[in-house]
Amino acid sequence: MEVVLALALGLAIGLSAAPVVRWLKRKAAVNPDDKSLRVPTVSAQLESAVDLLRAASFVAGPYDEVLHSNPQARTLGLVRGNRISLDALLEDVRQVRQDERARGTSLTVRREPGTPPLELAVRLSSVGDGMVLVIADDRSAQLRADEIKRDFVANVSHELKTPVGAIRVLAEAVERAADDPQAVARFSARMIVESERLSELVQQIIELSRLQSEDPLTASEVVEIDDVVSASVGYCRELANSRSVALTVAGTEDLQVVGDADQLTSAVVNLIQNAINYSDPGVRVAVSTRQVEDAGDRFVEISVADNGIGIRPEDLERIFERFYRVDYARSRSQGGTGLGLSIVKHTVAAHGGTVNVWSKVGQGSTFTLRLPALDGTHAAQAAAAEPPTEPGGTP
Repeated sequence: MEVVLALALGLAIGLSAAPVVRWLKRKAAVNPDDKSLRVPTVSAQLESAVDLLRAASFVAGPYDEVLHSNPQARTLGLVRGNRISLDALLEDVRQVRQDERARGTSLTVRREPGTPPLELAVRLSSVGDGMVLVIADDRSAQLRADEIKRDFVANVSHELKTPVGAIRVLAEAVERAADDPQAVARFSARMIVESERLSELVQQIIELSRLQSEDPLTASEVVEIDDVVSASVGYCRELANSRSVALTVAGTEDLQVVGDADQLTSAVVNLIQNAINYSDPGVRVAVSTRQVEDAGDRFVEISVADNGIGIRPEDLERIFERFYRVDYARSRSQGGTGLGLSIVKHTVAAHGGTVNVWSKVGQGSTFTLRLPALDGTHAAQAAAAEPPTEPGGTP
């Protein structure tokens, strides 16, 4: 009866269980034979198991006190000192203690404004003597990834509808204008444009999906940056001429990295095309290369600079998102898919590098790819990856 009264008093005045536990310990010291006053302890084996778990875990005692917790539980804020900090979780602990049956539940923990909530998958089980083991997996990242995938599918569906719908409308127009050769030629030309837009979109979706796989670099080799830049500029030369944009190349020659030449070329092409499309006629787009050293490591930088319309500060944080466009109307008119910069970001990340951007509205933008430079270790790995060559040059 004394124990029940003490617990009720502690709960009524809103105190933690610590005073009750201390009171019990003092009473147990005076009356060592009274089993009702015994304070349970967590075994060394259970403590070790809790410490080894990757999920946030703790053991709650019979008076709602936290007897043991791992760092993850404290980091997520499930426990504060020796008490359970979440009311919903405390209720679950009490229910499991009462029923002595394991249960699973989900909890959403709201945090400060601007911070995503925690999504927890919680499992609770009685471990005897009124103690309850709590294991909480943080599923926030997984749920956000699932949400991103759903958004991606929705965006892809929306983007595909536009060229597919346009092709259908143009095909119907061609059918109706069968007796008008000029109209047929005009509509056919539009169909070709929309078909190319659709083909590019599908190709970029495939490329982005591959870059987001577990092993995006399927064929690593020594890559000559001169070749990457030359191929990229050559691919964009016609577009630059059509918009009266001067395309120049400068910088350090004979730089090398390890990676996939086609992927790097695609990334640089995307940057050059963006620079041309988001610049007014008559401007200059410059592609430059150099080698830099940072904290003892060597890097190769490829920069694409323009003096075009620039990017607003509020857009800079989102430009690498899939299907995000700074100027939707301009992007659509130039045939943009909204995936180019996302491909750039994932390509550079797959090569162990980073991409940075400087921009000012009305002055232009500079995108810089920084990739680990080829060193002795990389060269040896690349050489080992190449198939042996027989005399006469036959693999």
